[in-house]
Amino acid sequence: MTAAAHHGTVLQVCPLLPTLETALAAHHHTVRLAELPDPEGYLRDRGGEVAAAVTSARIGVPDDLMDALPGLGAIVHFGVGYETTDVARARARGIDVSNTPDVLTDCVADLAVGALIDVMRRLSAADRFVRSGAWTSAAFPLAAKVSGKRVGILGLGRIGRAIARRLEGFGAELLYHSRTPATDVDYAYLSSPTALAAACDVLVVAVSGGGATQGLVSADVLDALGPQGHLVNVSRGSVVDEPALVSALVKGTIAGAALDVFAHEPEVPPALLELDSVVLLPHIASATHETREAMGELAFRNLHQFMTEGTLVTPVPTAPVPRTAG
Repeated sequence: MTAAAHHGTVLQVCPLLPTLETALAAHHHTVRLAELPDPEGYLRDRGGEVAAAVTSARIGVPDDLMDALPGLGAIVHFGVGYETTDVARARARGIDVSNTPDVLTDCVADLAVGALIDVMRRLSAADRFVRSGAWTSAAFPLAAKVSGKRVGILGLGRIGRAIARRLEGFGAELLYHSRTPATDVDYAYLSSPTALAAACDVLVVAVSGGGATQGLVSADVLDALGPQGHLVNVSRGSVVDEPALVSALVKGTIAGAALDVFAHEPEVPPALLELDSVVLLPHIASATHETREAMGELAFRNLHQFMTEGTLVTPVPTAPVPRTAG
């Protein structure tokens, strides 16, 4: 697409950060699709006026919505993930796509390390133990040491690297698997997710979602992780075979898991709710005031630059790279 200013409507696909919504309305003719009395009628009668769509990483722009917007030139995602939008399909139509990388890396990495400590030292379980009154009649069971453990990072992208850097401070022995070996790190490279799981005490999942990684953490990977192994997932629920994970946790064939994401959010498998070996989080890896505002600012910059200059600040890469989403 030739870089040029675009005139037309900005379609806000779903509710977004309030400050982002305010900026969109203040600078561009913005229509909030979810608030329209007849969204289908609007798309039928005026969908051709939409030049750009702003959406969340969770919602994306589904194929049927994309088809209803013949003049669409850009899809702007609030979030690092974009697997909910068919990027190849969009590009085939000349539609540019952006996301908000980097600005959430630190918070996602912070949470991954916090969740790792929580599940291994059983912090949340210990909190429940005290609140229930159980401490008055029994000692809390021993937990697992964190420092010095072998930690496998599945997906050594921006977030995977940030997690690894933090864990260096714990004296962790770091291993990783990515689609291709990195040439600028000293961490040991393993040839497959199963090999990585077999070699580590903790497997931290930090790859992208989407079809290419669907079920990447399979029953075989969980078996390789073993009864003393822990899983931490700050990526996407789709990356883990959730039924296999539930089975492994219920049977004790892995020691525990810390999960910020699930296959069918906000639904969580009921069996996990009963397990003290699992830390359950409501997809909050990027959920800090500072990071969400930075994501909103970057999303607005992408939209505004497209509408005024015809280009994006952070277009998504041509080929998917290891990353996570918040």
